[in-house]
Amino acid sequence: MERLRALLEPLAAEAGLDLEDVKVSQAGNRRQVQIDVDADGGVDLDAIAEFSRLVGQALDDSDLMGSAAYVLEVGSPGAERPLDEPRHWRRAEGRLANVVLVDGGEITARILESDEVGALVEVQPVKGRGRPKERRLEFTEVARARVQVEFNRKDEALLDEAPDIADDSDDSDDDA
Repeated sequence: MERLRALLEPLAAEAGLDLEDVKVSQAGNRRQVQIDVDADGGVDLDAIAEFSRLVGQALDDSDLMGSAAYVLEVGSPGAERPLDEPRHWRRAEGRLANVVLVDGGEITARILESDEVGALVEVQPVKGRGRPKERRLEFTEVARARVQVEFNRKDEALLDEAPDIADDSDDSDDDA
């Protein structure tokens, strides 16, 4: 695994990506290589496809996979990504996170800003009672944290910037 990471990290850096995770597992008579990459602003499909091509060529040129067949999957960490590094917290600013604290407590908080040692978060009230409260959370206080998916969040800034949609359709034109 260390040799695989040593091969992949420079390729990711050259492509402007961060190598987030590498997993190798057995899938029948083949090995499955799963690689997650990310970047500030996210990664698009073109960047993933190009990186996948580079990785496939590098693996084929090396002896790391041996002569056995393998399946290569390259993707991004996903919507509910764990927050393990300061860069993960920075990229999740504005998002809601579930945070398990070292002392055993658990909070749900919106990440307002972060730096290399911690984050300013807005702790959500329990069961919707009360008002959110800002708290400085040092990363040494965090046992684990994960971004939460919000299906019904109304981002006021985005709503204010969105153009008004007018219903200019005329039903009399629909003869079909």
